[in-house]
Amino acid sequence: MLDILRALPVTFIPLFVAVDIFAVLPIFISVTSETEELERKAIIRHSVITALVVSLAFVAVGEVVFRILGITVNDFKIAGGSVLLIIAVLELIRYSGERRRIEDTASVGIVPMGVPLIVGPAVLTTLIVLIDHYGIIPTVISLVLNLVIVWISLVGAQRIVKIIGKNGIIAISKVMAILLASIAVMMIRLGVEGIIK
Repeated sequence: MLDILRALPVTFIPLFVAVDIFAVLPIFISVTSETEELERKAIIRHSVITALVVSLAFVAVGEVVFRILGITVNDFKIAGGSVLLIIAVLELIRYSGERRRIEDTASVGIVPMGVPLIVGPAVLTTLIVLIDHYGIIPTVISLVLNLVIVWISLVGAQRIVKIIGKNGIIAISKVMAILLASIAVMMIRLGVEGIIK
């Protein structure tokens, strides 16, 4: 139990950075601006449930798929770290809200809100690496805690944007992208070290 509590901060923070709720908030507000309160709540519920189901499914079958394809965790760290680095660079050079406009709000809670905005390649890659390093229990607990934060943030999205402001949200999102780039470099380094040893 003590080991799980010790591992929580180091599993929670990378997932928090990978989810990047500050990049998701403006998109959520733009796609739900003309929806009724009940519909908005349904979108939030669908988003969080979809994100949780996809994440847990990936955790459950990810390792099996690796074995079938002959992919080692070190291979995944290098590939995943490279993908994370590209995502982080794209987030830094352009504001994600501008390239993710959504027209259809009927199934917006599932796609694109649940996947890939809340749980995308960054989160899935981070999950696999964290499970390899710290175990499944602290990683899944951290995932659930992050999804609770996502749910609270989406429920209070309008207030959060009013308090921080649109420019503040963009600035925080850029800082998250820099942190994501750092995590990506760390993953690549760990993968290379694992292959060399």
